Amino acid sequence: MVSIILAESALELVPSELKHHPSVISHARKLGKYSSEILLDNSWHFAAMKGITNELKRGRPDLVHFSILEATTIPLYLKNKIKLYIHTIDDKVIYFGQNVHVPKSYHRFAGLIEKLYKEKKITSNENTLLEIKDKTFSELIDEINPSKVIGFSTKGTQNSYEKIAGDIIDDYCLVFGGFQKGHFSDSIEKQFTQMYSVGDESFEGHTVVARMLYEYEKTIFM
Repeated sequence: MVSIILAESALELVPSELKHHPSVISHARKLGKYSSEILLDNSWHFAAMKGITNELKRGRPDLVHFSILEATTIPLYLKNKIKLYIHTIDDKVIYFGQNVHVPKSYHRFAGLIEKLYKEKKITSNENTLLEIKDKTFSELIDEINPSKVIGFSTKGTQNSYEKIAGDIIDDYCLVFGGFQKGHFSDSIEKQFTQMYSVGDESFEGHTVVARMLYEYEKTIFM
């Protein structure tokens, strides 16, 4: 089974240093929650986020949602040929149970992730659907123990989706950025066996996920 990781994903609760900002408090009140219980979202918390560490890589849970949908609504996932992990910017890892589907509505998705952060595990009929743990990227790689880790970045060696897909074998790990702008941290990059660029332009992460998985899917089912 090929492992898929969205690394340094912009999916986190409002950090403690921002929870008293007026924009955060106002948004939390609308949701009927404490400011420490809601996702950091640049759409609502732009003023609060100005100048924070890694500002351009944070506060875009909607983009993470897009990538998750691209990875979990395809035959590869439905036939258990891939396993998805979400590594967050604040070093947590979200695990998916078998054939778990997140809500297509962003608002319901945000509510689900906020509940997950609070309860640590989402279950149904005694089956674990989602679970979140404190874990670094390197610890996750050690746990998966793939034979090769392939990262996708504009800093990588130029290659095509088709060529990369043709070389993938069952215990590889593919790593995509779960953030809007910027590059992987050095601590992430050093875990890569190989890093590829798949175009002359910078594409949004969910686009790269969709195209790469489609090409790999063709090698499996076509």
